[in-house]
Amino acid sequence: MNELLVLLPILLASGVIAGLLAGLLGVGGGIVIVPMLYHIFIYLNIDITVAIPLSIGTSLSTIVVTSIMSARSHHKKGGIDWDLTKRWIPLVIIGVLIGSFSSKYIDASTLKFMFGILLVVVSLNMIISSFKSIIIAKQLPGNFGQSIFGLLLGGFASLLGIGGGTLMVPLLTLFSYPIHKAVSTASIFGLVISIPATIGYIIVGWGAPNLPVGSTGYVNWIGFIALVPMTMIFAPLGVKLAYRLNVKQLKVAFAVFLACVGVKMLLV
Repeated sequence: MNELLVLLPILLASGVIAGLLAGLLGVGGGIVIVPMLYHIFIYLNIDITVAIPLSIGTSLSTIVVTSIMSARSHHKKGGIDWDLTKRWIPLVIIGVLIGSFSSKYIDASTLKFMFGILLVVVSLNMIISSFKSIIIAKQLPGNFGQSIFGLLLGGFASLLGIGGGTLMVPLLTLFSYPIHKAVSTASIFGLVISIPATIGYIIVGWGAPNLPVGSTGYVNWIGFIALVPMTMIFAPLGVKLAYRLNVKQLKVAFAVFLACVGVKMLLV
């Protein structure tokens, strides 16, 4: 408990960074929160078999609150594609359930490796998309193809502790989907993914040994309480800064940082 309180400023700082980047660059907080929580838990001498799912579950719990705020804002502006949302929701939820409960049977080192791969892929996409639009088709595939997308989105997002935006926005824009509508629609899926996924990580981690104080299953509420207010306060500031700073250069710099973190998670 004393060690967690000592690390409270780091948790608060993580929330600030996650909020700023979410507003400034449009990246989901989970992409920042998971690796930060992982390193904090490892510092506390929590075994990797607990540290990885605990980082993912706690990240998903924070996304519940932040995605509610984001979805409300986008709904007021009329940017959400409700037709696509209704088509994808059932498949995404099925994917979330598969991903959440699969985490119990996937080795923690494998999860860490998968997250490292995700960081590297996301960073490469951010760098390339900063200079050139990548489009592979003029429209989304048919119902079968979109069903596969929904399953994979829910599965990977819940398995790795990220919201919908990190995967959904790049995916939709590959098919000529308007970027503003992709961001708005992804905000709803952050909520669709995070609620059942958080419950799943609580159930899967229930009674797990060596959990730190303040944990219910694989969700640590001390981390939740420290992170959520900071992300909610600083995300709007990030949006304001986006209109004043050179976002392209910042995006590339952040992508390089993500790639370094990803490589570290792959190798160490």
